[in-house]
Amino acid sequence: MIGPIKIGVLTPYSGVYPYYGHHLMAGMLSGIYPGAAKKNEIQFIPVYTKMGDPASVLEAVNRLVFFEQADIISGLISYQSIPDIIPVIERHNKIGFFFDMGEYIPWFNYLSPRIFYCSQQIWQSQYALGNWAAKEFGDGGMMIMTIYEAGYHISNTFHKGAMDAGVNRLNMHVIPHDKNEPKKMDLADFFSKIKKNPPPYVHAIFAGSVGNDFLLQWKQSGFHKQIPLVVVENMAYDDLLEDAAALDLELYSASTWSRNDENPHNAEFVKKFEKAGGQMANVFALLGYEAGLALREIKPLIQKRDWSKISDLLQKESITGPRGERNFYPASGFALPVTDIISVKTSSKGIYKTVISQGKGLKFDSEAFKEIHEGSVSGWQNPYLCI
Repeated sequence: MIGPIKIGVLTPYSGVYPYYGHHLMAGMLSGIYPGAAKKNEIQFIPVYTKMGDPASVLEAVNRLVFFEQADIISGLISYQSIPDIIPVIERHNKIGFFFDMGEYIPWFNYLSPRIFYCSQQIWQSQYALGNWAAKEFGDGGMMIMTIYEAGYHISNTFHKGAMDAGVNRLNMHVIPHDKNEPKKMDLADFFSKIKKNPPPYVHAIFAGSVGNDFLLQWKQSGFHKQIPLVVVENMAYDDLLEDAAALDLELYSASTWSRNDENPHNAEFVKKFEKAGGQMANVFALLGYEAGLALREIKPLIQKRDWSKISDLLQKESITGPRGERNFYPASGFALPVTDIISVKTSSKGIYKTVISQGKGLKFDSEAFKEIHEGSVSGWQNPYLCI
């Protein structure tokens, strides 16, 4: 008997979602097992990777490979860390199955046949949202974010979507960073700018509690309902937005997954996860579940440690899950997500979302994104929401 399947889980710090690692692992188990999970068949080995920088990730992968003897290396990772760990995974006959929020458009100088990806693809919903906002509200919108959000492709893909809709001008306001008060939200200059020259809409890009701080000041500013507010997908997640629900907000966003979607695959996932864990299903549980569905199909091969055949199958395999068809190997094309444009209204009684349009998607390797990859070199190495 070879023993349990060991899955190493890279877990960088996240003040936004401190328990995301638990949700990823619980989601994976829900996907792997149609019924109750079998005891002692799968062993998760979480390893802390600090802020998720490449050096910390490489150290963690080495520990999982050499000390823990992990079979599969998984967890939350930035594409910036992938090149450093490819030699370890390939040389020691392992499989990598990683998660990301989609802060970067995927781009691979070398595509390892041993590494697979499950992404929330926020860059896709940003492209669709920018395209819709430009068509709906016109030229001259204003994007606002902190230096942190400006360091990823999130604003670039919104901008690209708007440009592809035919607009000529999209302004950006980056809130100055105060080292002594990193969470300080000084919007005086921003409000002064839009008061002098009101834009047709404002697009807010914030991570975590800073997003709710912005929503509070936006509501108090007098611009609420005067200028349409369009927010990045993660600002409209139910579990984050509920803290600001009592503000009676009206805004727009994009969504690639809804807990309330009634398609059978999603309903099954939500019911199963929430019954087992006693918590509301979220995006991390979703990502883990999708990966689990893929691993379910090849579990007998994993138990035999037939990594060559596993690698070949995962390169071709697709699953039908809560978000529809999903595949996990970039060269197989990455199925385009269905992106809904949604109207969001909040009150003390609840959060109400209405689908008002269907978003437009583009393949990750589209020539349209070449300029972003060549002109948007970021210094940020930590995964999105890991602050």
